[in-house]
Amino acid sequence: MSGYIEGTDRGQMTLFPDRLEDWVSEDNPVRVVDLFVDEIDLVELGFGRTVPAATGRPGYRPTVLLKLFIYGYLNRVPSSRALEREAGRNVELMWLTGRLAPDHKTIADFRRDNGPAIRKTCARFVELCRRIGVLKGDCIAIDGSKFKAVNNRDKNFSKGKIASRIAHLEASIDRYLKEMVRIDQQEEGKVRAEKIDNLAQRSDRIRQEIQRLQDMDRALKDAPDSQISLTDPDARSMATSARGSGFVGYNVQAAADTETHLIVTHDVINAGHDREQLSPMASEAKAVLGCDEMRVVADKGYFSGREILACHEDGITTTLPRPETSGNRKKDMYVKADFAYEADADVYRCPAGQTLTYRYTTEEKGLMVRRYWASVCQTCPLKARCTTGKQRRITRWEHEHLVEAMHDRISRDPALMGLRRSTVEHPFGTIKAWMGATHFRMRTLKNVRTEMAFHVLAYNIKRMISLIGVRALLAAIPA
Repeated sequence: MSGYIEGTDRGQMTLFPDRLEDWVSEDNPVRVVDLFVDEIDLVELGFGRTVPAATGRPGYRPTVLLKLFIYGYLNRVPSSRALEREAGRNVELMWLTGRLAPDHKTIADFRRDNGPAIRKTCARFVELCRRIGVLKGDCIAIDGSKFKAVNNRDKNFSKGKIASRIAHLEASIDRYLKEMVRIDQQEEGKVRAEKIDNLAQRSDRIRQEIQRLQDMDRALKDAPDSQISLTDPDARSMATSARGSGFVGYNVQAAADTETHLIVTHDVINAGHDREQLSPMASEAKAVLGCDEMRVVADKGYFSGREILACHEDGITTTLPRPETSGNRKKDMYVKADFAYEADADVYRCPAGQTLTYRYTTEEKGLMVRRYWASVCQTCPLKARCTTGKQRRITRWEHEHLVEAMHDRISRDPALMGLRRSTVEHPFGTIKAWMGATHFRMRTLKNVRTEMAFHVLAYNIKRMISLIGVRALLAAIPA
């Protein structure tokens, strides 16, 4: 005896099961993929080549390629070349596709040509979750996260970045010229000529690079947002919370159910901020869930008067903190929150007990705002902590009561913000772990949206399996 568990001799004959069915257990997640795709109408969703061509070589059914991709994203194999290899050696894929092994180009073309239909497929699974009663949607958390694109920072240009690079390169030329003068004065012979020639060549290459950057600067004038990305034209430079850690990528928006952590709806944009995304995401989630009223929680990056009002008009109750935009707090001066509004009298009460009365209404950035101030600020003993001007003026938006109601909700239930964080950041963390350090593999916004739809669909399938199990999900899929 060797003391170890021994493997089977490679030369020994082995009797494998006669059927592929015997290799796939009853609670294998691959059965969910198979049944889900078989139950949806690919023609209704808009998939191409759902009707075979009358002539030419027969193609693969869209159902086969869709199953192949969903399986790939479920198992962290999103590459078309990797899926081609897996189709020839993976028993689960053999069972799923009927031992078909499409080439990588066919696989990649299917993903590229059926983007809208794939995104509808992702939405169709959310409908399934709602239909079987797992997804109720009483409260939705919305958040955005930055994902890296196939475009590094050196291939992304903005006006400031170009100016900085040109200045750096011009400083290098000046340094080379000074070095050439020194060599010419202090050295002799063949060595001097070689050094001067080397520095001259470097200077020429730098001048060519400066010319290229100047051409890029002129091209920026035609760019809508003053950015140009060479590898992925739709990717944009985005800042992150850590200083100096920005990268070129996309902003993924997600609305997740606070109870189940299922992603109700999502979107991919190339804007680096979230200020204009509250209402679109909330309204889309409300439409998907088919409810008359809905509660939404988000972080302060979504704060916008217009967006809050739009949600209110759509029957959506929003809860998010108001960002601190004034620097008075750091200066130990009074901020707007220190002034109490008395709705009955339509006045503000300052920390000194004085009354700030309404003066006039004006328009600022498309919003109607009311102005309040008092006439006794000059003699107030607290003026130094209040304002550096003649009077402390308070501005009130005409729909400020919506913001005040949000503040009251947060004050009554501080756990709401923690609920948001634990809800929507969980899916983002999971998906980024699946994607790896490179994140997106495809280029352009259209294709990136397709790729994200597959990731969200895979996440929701895994989440549903975790919530109710494979067999319960299989029983619920047939309409």
